[in-house]
Amino acid sequence: MSLSIPKSARIVLHSLATTGPMSPKEISNKSELPLRTVSFALRRLTSQRILRRIPNLQDMRQPLYLLESGEIRKILLKHGKDALMKVPYALLEMRKTV
Repeated sequence: MSLSIPKSARIVLHSLATTGPMSPKEISNKSELPLRTVSFALRRLTSQRILRRIPNLQDMRQPLYLLESGEIRKILLKHGKDALMKVPYALLEMRKTV
């Protein structure tokens, strides 16, 4: 997999790494990105298997997105810790058990 992640997707990754699973609307509010931009980033990251879409049991209309820690580790090993901008490596390590 080549590392072709746009800046908006890296911002989304950072938001998910620091907060945990969130809906697109929550990501948009936290990152201050337009919802359309967040949706584009989520589609891109999901297609590259960096994120996983999970059901939101509180509101089934709004799915949650979760970091796929195995894929993130592969990217970090291949491209280095700076590959994903500001995604804290320690937070990714803590999500191994999810």
